Amino acid sequence: MPSRKPQNLDPVDTFARRHLGPSDAEVSEMLGALGLKSLDELVAQTVPATIRTKGGLDVGAPRGEHELLEELRGIARKNVLRKSFIGTGYQGTVTPPIILRNILENPGWYTQYTPYQAEISQGRLEALLNCQTMVCDLTGLPMSNASLLDEATAAAEAMVMCKSGTGGQKGVFFVDAGCHPQVAAVVKTRAKAIDVTVQVGDARTADFAKLGVFGVLVAYPATDGRLDDPRPVVDKAHAAGALVVAATDLLALTLLTPPGELGVDVAIGSAQRFGVPMGFGGPHAAFMSTTDKLKRVMPGRVIGVSKDSQGRPALRLALQTREQHIRREKATSNICTAQVLLAIMASMYAVYHGPKGLTAIATRVHELAQALAAGLKRLGVGLGAESFFDTLHVLTGNRAAKDVVAAAEARGMNLRLLGDKAVGVALDETTTVADVTALLEVLSGKKVDFQVADLDLGAPAVPAALARKSAFLSHPVFNTHHSETEMLRYMHRLEQKDLALNTAMIPLGSCTMKLNGTAEMIPVTWPELANLHPFAPPSQAAGYKRIVDDLSSMLAAITGLPAVSLQPNAGSQGEYTGLLVIRRYHDERGDKQRRVVLIPQSAHGTNPASAVMAGLRVVVTACDAQGNVDLGDLRAKAKEHAADLAALMVTYPSTHGVFEEGIVDICKIIHEHGGLVYMDGANLNAQVGLSKPGEIGADVCHVNLHKTFAIPHGGGGPGMGPIGVTRALAPYLPGHPLISTGGDKAIGPVSAAPFGSASILPISWMYMKLMGDAGLKKATEVAILNANYMAKRLESHYPVLYRGKGGRVAHEFIIDLRPFKDASGVEAEDVAKRLADYGFHAPTMSFPVPGTLMIEPTESEPKRELDRFCDAMIAIRAEIQAIADGKMDRAVNALKMAPHTAEVVTASEWARPYRREQGAFPTQFTRDHKYWPAVGRIDNAWGDRNLVCTCPPTEDYGE
Repeated sequence: MPSRKPQNLDPVDTFARRHLGPSDAEVSEMLGALGLKSLDELVAQTVPATIRTKGGLDVGAPRGEHELLEELRGIARKNVLRKSFIGTGYQGTVTPPIILRNILENPGWYTQYTPYQAEISQGRLEALLNCQTMVCDLTGLPMSNASLLDEATAAAEAMVMCKSGTGGQKGVFFVDAGCHPQVAAVVKTRAKAIDVTVQVGDARTADFAKLGVFGVLVAYPATDGRLDDPRPVVDKAHAAGALVVAATDLLALTLLTPPGELGVDVAIGSAQRFGVPMGFGGPHAAFMSTTDKLKRVMPGRVIGVSKDSQGRPALRLALQTREQHIRREKATSNICTAQVLLAIMASMYAVYHGPKGLTAIATRVHELAQALAAGLKRLGVGLGAESFFDTLHVLTGNRAAKDVVAAAEARGMNLRLLGDKAVGVALDETTTVADVTALLEVLSGKKVDFQVADLDLGAPAVPAALARKSAFLSHPVFNTHHSETEMLRYMHRLEQKDLALNTAMIPLGSCTMKLNGTAEMIPVTWPELANLHPFAPPSQAAGYKRIVDDLSSMLAAITGLPAVSLQPNAGSQGEYTGLLVIRRYHDERGDKQRRVVLIPQSAHGTNPASAVMAGLRVVVTACDAQGNVDLGDLRAKAKEHAADLAALMVTYPSTHGVFEEGIVDICKIIHEHGGLVYMDGANLNAQVGLSKPGEIGADVCHVNLHKTFAIPHGGGGPGMGPIGVTRALAPYLPGHPLISTGGDKAIGPVSAAPFGSASILPISWMYMKLMGDAGLKKATEVAILNANYMAKRLESHYPVLYRGKGGRVAHEFIIDLRPFKDASGVEAEDVAKRLADYGFHAPTMSFPVPGTLMIEPTESEPKRELDRFCDAMIAIRAEIQAIADGKMDRAVNALKMAPHTAEVVTASEWARPYRREQGAFPTQFTRDHKYWPAVGRIDNAWGDRNLVCTCPPTEDYGE
């Protein structure tokens, strides 16, 4: 009998076939529609030969899902979980299981996109309005945004806000020494770039008028737990013409007088302890609230109440004219996203517990801290402050503080070093009576022979003058859903109002809404990854170090840029960080005059906003009729600014969805004039495996892990924006005051945590290793194929604006709707709203060209979904033609009246000149699987004229 060896020993649960939407047969069919025989032939016609990489990706062979999850589990277990009492803005918390499973682990919530199409985003908008209401109520200030990236960057944003709010004449921002060290450090980084002087000291004794201060940042409570009355500082600052920012704690504010009642102008902080795991630093939702007079200079997204076409209450993004996409280099912030998923979790935590539940949690934590203080006094251990909420400044007497910290670690606890003779101990929701007993023994060095429950707490630790007297969270939403049944149904009702990737394709150009695979998402909630404090001793974070090192190496190989920082926790922060690194490089070489950044007119609005944040001057360069960078104009402006040229910011492939043939020459022009090239990685999904920014000529490239590398968008965040840089720039990668990272000449930190939103890094780690070299490359090829197939199907119905030299588009393309306006009155917005009736999220609207739609299908959508979308667009084109031909009324038609709600379609009266079925059920698919928009078209102008950004009275919903 002939020898027979095993043939099928490799894992069969490979991921690429799950991730890539089209089957091999569908790939062949789409190639045939393009007149092509292979993906290689498509790539040859699309990607310029001059930039195609000959090197591999060095990620390795594709892995099986089960096998890789087991490997990652082993890596995660290298993290050592200790009870962390370190504090500094990161606290243990209990995520209610109902929120864990039905929000954080639910693709109906984590695969949503930023709510630009408000009619199909009412669920997350309501949850975010709840978040704003929660923040406003707890801080006692009337305006809040829908979250920022983290507490430290929120403080930096508040600094700029204060400068703008005081007229911008003064140049000193005062940071009280009681603020968390990472907060002060990030503020300093931001301040240095915009020529603001940061003065750190004791706000109680500082002379603000003499210093010329425009803003003051105080901590309430302080980083070491001290609880001072801020009113004297507030009064002194206001007398000197300065504004006051309070970094505060939402849980503490259930017991403390809110900052707004103390005269504070801006309140900031982190909502992390409202049910969001520490996750080695993030992602967490920062919050910001402010007075009414500062609302138009407040950064970030704001959710507002408006009304729809039927006069019903409806929610939307308010005050969008402040955003950098519109204001560009005139913007005071580059924030283009938020931490929506985490803000929703925090708001749901407040909804679930309600004001009584939150107060009970806070009271318990506070009494545990009081008991610890009473026990220490009984054991002869002194405290640095008698007033506190949950954190004690413990004096170690004749023992070295480092010895006490070491003794605690040996007992399975992490304390914070506050100097040679003091430690910090921060208690939280997860603290137990047994923990307090163990802490008493470690901190005193004695055996405890009494019961914690028997201790006399003594005088109140919160002074009577700071005890909260005002009510909070009185809206019914925070007082209704306290049983699991009610909470489950409430979250499900909101989820059903939204369109996420579990409903349909989201073809947003430049946003790359690809599959967020379940196997990639599972590790996020593992305790070993979710519950580690970002400032735990490095010896306890070996698992995270391995993930960070692996991911950095893979990103370096993919981009062709050898040094990587994972600290920037958003794409916009990656831009800002990259430019700061470039600026420091020039400064170190003695070229401090190099402050000009050339930016093509087609660039994302974040590009010029980030440049201004980095203290650079924007010069706009022209694009030609084909949407490419105008080489003549670029060359002229590079020559004009040769002496002061810092960098070019360029997106590749271009924002117009084209691989520009001249990109290598573009990079050479900048380098010849002493500048560096910053490549925006928004469109990296069209490059992976085919070309590398570092080989093209880029010196810096930021990478949107939430686009190219499968971290979900979460309704508008979290995101991650690491940067890759050349060896020459590696020394300047950002550092951190508490954990060693970055280069030996590092710029200051740009995020609160040393590795940004570390707990979501395993998603991209899993994606890259599951796909392997071959899968990553094929993903890029299929993304390009899907876009070209759709462009081919739509080109006879809509003008496709830009194509490359070979007649192909990249991974996205733009269709032009402007020609239809004169003949039919139909505009891009009408088509966007009409698509909701067909069960789709609209493509990116009016960017980068007004009156257009930018379509990006990604590699994850199967041919049937591409065809369903194309069929919808072709049917809409016929509806447009019917209007142009006079067969449909120009003002009252299915497009102008879109989207159609169930309430409108089922009303007893129907006075419209088209059938109900045409409005609501335009295809067989919509008859079988109908997604109903929750509201009709929203009146944006009315919402801005009548600004309401907290939960309106319940009766308003019932009108």
